[in-house]
Amino acid sequence: MRASGISNDDNGETWKVLIVDDNPEIHSVIELALFNLIILDRRLEYIHAYSEQDARRLTKDNTDIVLVLLKVVMEADDAGLNVVKYIREKLCRQDIRIVLITGEHCSADESVIKDYDINDYKTKNDLTRCKLMPTVYAAIRSYQQIFAVNENRIGLEKIISVSSQVLELHSLQDYAQGVIKEFIQLFRGDILAGLFCTRGHGIVDSPADLSVNILGQIGFSSVLINQKLDNVKNQQASQLITQCFEDKQHRFTEDNISLYFRRGEYEAALYFKVDSALSKTNKQLIEVFLTHIAIGYENVHLFQKLSHSAYKDWLTDLPNRLEFVKLLENFSKDASNHKVAALIDINHFSDVNDGLGQEVGNQLLVSVAKRLGQLNDDCQLARVGADVFGIIGSSEWINPGKLIDLFNQPLIAGEQILPTNICIGFCTKEHAGKGGGKVLNQINIALNLAKKTSDEHFIYYRQEMEDQTLWRLGMIRQLRTDFSENRLELWYQPQLSLATGDVIGAEALLRWRTVEGKFIPPTVFIPLAEYSGLIIEIGDWVINQACIQINELKARGFSHVGISVNVSIPQFRRGDFVERIIRATQLHQVDPSRLELEITESIVMDEPQIVIDSLVKLKEQGVSIALDDFGTGYSSLSYLQKLPLDRLKVDRAFVTEINKEGKSLIAETIINLGKQMNLKVIAEGVENIQQQERLIELGCPEVQGFYYAKPLPRDEFLAFLDNKK
Repeated sequence: MRASGISNDDNGETWKVLIVDDNPEIHSVIELALFNLIILDRRLEYIHAYSEQDARRLTKDNTDIVLVLLKVVMEADDAGLNVVKYIREKLCRQDIRIVLITGEHCSADESVIKDYDINDYKTKNDLTRCKLMPTVYAAIRSYQQIFAVNENRIGLEKIISVSSQVLELHSLQDYAQGVIKEFIQLFRGDILAGLFCTRGHGIVDSPADLSVNILGQIGFSSVLINQKLDNVKNQQASQLITQCFEDKQHRFTEDNISLYFRRGEYEAALYFKVDSALSKTNKQLIEVFLTHIAIGYENVHLFQKLSHSAYKDWLTDLPNRLEFVKLLENFSKDASNHKVAALIDINHFSDVNDGLGQEVGNQLLVSVAKRLGQLNDDCQLARVGADVFGIIGSSEWINPGKLIDLFNQPLIAGEQILPTNICIGFCTKEHAGKGGGKVLNQINIALNLAKKTSDEHFIYYRQEMEDQTLWRLGMIRQLRTDFSENRLELWYQPQLSLATGDVIGAEALLRWRTVEGKFIPPTVFIPLAEYSGLIIEIGDWVINQACIQINELKARGFSHVGISVNVSIPQFRRGDFVERIIRATQLHQVDPSRLELEITESIVMDEPQIVIDSLVKLKEQGVSIALDDFGTGYSSLSYLQKLPLDRLKVDRAFVTEINKEGKSLIAETIINLGKQMNLKVIAEGVENIQQQERLIELGCPEVQGFYYAKPLPRDEFLAFLDNKK
């Protein structure tokens, strides 16, 4: 059956509907859902806006818009709400009906619905014909009734005022009582007493219980609240209300009225004792009033559900992140200094999800919540993230010993018995900042640091931690900016043959000159580049710059001089690392043997197989490979045999005192090892003639260091080569 007022015939007139959404697909979805819909003998005419500015202009230019279907978040988080404010306050259009379209969860809070007279809100999943059609019909019908009342100048301001006041009430009992009070005020002098009754939802635990219950009353007895209708000693009232629910329509007598309204799955009836029959005008006002309170009644239920879902974790029923921020707000304002707030992270929780399944993971989280709940009744718990729990309480209970001991025994997750370890970030009241969000950030900093420590799995927040984090973020931001503005440079340290004194190559070293002309040491910015992932882009740039330099050297008659480039483990982890190196040599048409990649022992030991496989492929293409810092780490000689090396570098640590008695053993061993493996050997960090003479005695063929040349900018490096001719 069709709802009353919805038909297949139209009279040629239209209802103008404004759709406001920055996604054109949503416009199409709404039109499709309402295709060929005729309401109250009129078809729908659509106007389309794709931004806040469009919506403002169109509502101003089209004074006959009756309904706005409005997305809340567009080019800004409050774009949709700004449109609502513009319609209501700037244009003073209280008659236009507004339905908010939100994401998966409703983002319109209570104050928005109260302040701007929102008719309804729908999620994008609700944009179907069966869900959208009743909303549009109710909105247009509401508009028509409000318009008619406004044309006759009868009671419009009262209805709007009354509706707004009622919408401020968000508990079922307060709302019911407020509706009766405002109804009596609206029809002052005609109403003697009233009841607000509901069936099923709101009072009883089981929705299958369809008995009628009393939510509000005026003129009867307060003891009737939350009681069944049978307790009212007024047979006529009981009969009228019961008939209302059964027939789902209003009932009028000379001295009694019973009004039925329904919104979604929520239905209710109002009963009033009157001293005379209501006029036709008052009956029209009642219909408008009921349209508003029906929406408000559903909203009261939805507010309760949303409040629960907004501040409660669905799995553990603990407060969620939003509620924990509120708890931390109170914590930050607490006068006592013995309280502590903490975040608890479950180590390797993803392994449980991946290995045993999400259901077991969920059961483990519930067990963690129960275990934390055993700590102390005064502690406040919350589930802040997927596997992160928050807790606030006295330092007597919230301390490393108590919390870690709590997890000494394994947890039960379904049929699984799982040992569980945790990391903890603490913040004492003494070091807590102002505001819940600030404190949460502080504890999170401590937790992240705790997760990186290998000895103790807990850390207390201190201000210097945040200062270090802010410094790092600032430096990374500056590095990104300066890299994009070409402020990074390659400098070159010459490598020489001890036998001839000729330059046989150069190590390309990265330098960062800021806009102020200040140099940031590589020991500072290289780790930052690796931490932020920017090292990938910088590494590509270095390879290409090295290839360009090789070509320039060839053009100037130094084709025998190669360029050595350092590479990092993040570059190796990139799937197309080898292809990028080869592509760079092909793009710049350089001899691959003139490009040498330097790796360190730490890189090899970090991901040995990935590194070896990549280097083998590069070696097959002719790229040279050097092992830097050999002997300073803990690499296995078996890996040394697997690496497709061309050169070993004697670290400066073994060169510094090489000319002193008994201090040259390691350098000598590396030089001899290189010779036995048929590898070139180069000593770095040579700073004086004595070191050079000892290296000659040991048979080291190649050197680099300050004794010959410091790292030089491009132009100075080329001049250095010219002088060596």
